[in-house]
Amino acid sequence: MHISPSPSRSGLAGPAVVFSVLAWASAFIGIRAVAEDLSPGALSLGRLVVGTAVLGLLSAGRGWVRPTAGEWRRLVVCGVSWFGVYNLALNAAEQLLDAGTTAMLVNLGPVLIAVLAGLLLGEGFPRWLVVGMGVSFGGAVLIGVATRSAGADLLGVGLALVAAVTYAAGVVAQKPLLRRLPALQVTLIACAIGALCCLPWAGALAGELTRAPASSIAGMVYLGVVPTALAFSTWAYALSRTDAGRLGVTTYLVPPLVVLAGWLLLDEVPPALGVVGGVVCLVGVAISRRRDRPRDPAPVPVPVQQEAGPAA
Repeated sequence: MHISPSPSRSGLAGPAVVFSVLAWASAFIGIRAVAEDLSPGALSLGRLVVGTAVLGLLSAGRGWVRPTAGEWRRLVVCGVSWFGVYNLALNAAEQLLDAGTTAMLVNLGPVLIAVLAGLLLGEGFPRWLVVGMGVSFGGAVLIGVATRSAGADLLGVGLALVAAVTYAAGVVAQKPLLRRLPALQVTLIACAIGALCCLPWAGALAGELTRAPASSIAGMVYLGVVPTALAFSTWAYALSRTDAGRLGVTTYLVPPLVVLAGWLLLDEVPPALGVVGGVVCLVGVAISRRRDRPRDPAPVPVPVQQEAGPAA
């Protein structure tokens, strides 16, 4: 039996989303920082192995809910698509594109999430969600136009789009699982499945770790602990308490954060158009969170009783 979360626990969904968005924005910068020392496959495997280990420690002693056959199928879809293919495609894309352009392209995912959730999960298409989604997408496009490098690589664009599609598929597969399975358990299983998908790069990882500087190894560990183990867990927690389409739109905050972090950490000065795009993204997210005010019920007329006359 599914038990509705208490109001106090539901109130933690907001901070959980904020943490996930900030952590995922930092991942775009972290991937770029270690790209010269760790190849896409090796980085994916290392990040997911670290993430699985941390999630295993966090799950120790929490009990286990046995997934059904149908839930295992969804877990495989989530693990292979969002944790496996997504990480490989994202890491490879950032070898060819700058962080801002990659973030913009990957964040086409929320559009796909909203569409798939409306079609497959019965969430529908609320008016303010559709409007906010359109506004935020326009802001993300402005950021991409402003930050793309002059010789943007078409292969990199294609890889980023693959990451967006697999991200959306993973979220939509994950949402029904959270009706019965604990969020942390879902994240652990999916992360472990993703790590298994990346095992062909075990040899590359072992060789590159012997040559990589300590800073890149630390960066890989950071990517496994914070944007993977912790951020995916807080995201799953929030997703269990929020519609997938509405929650997915909040990740439109990632591109402006990536541009800002790139400016501060990578000396990439954002152009004015990028700043405008960031503001548009924020406006779109605010719009998407609106809800139509319920109309007050029409007053029911009370029949007026006539006073009885004197007895005849």
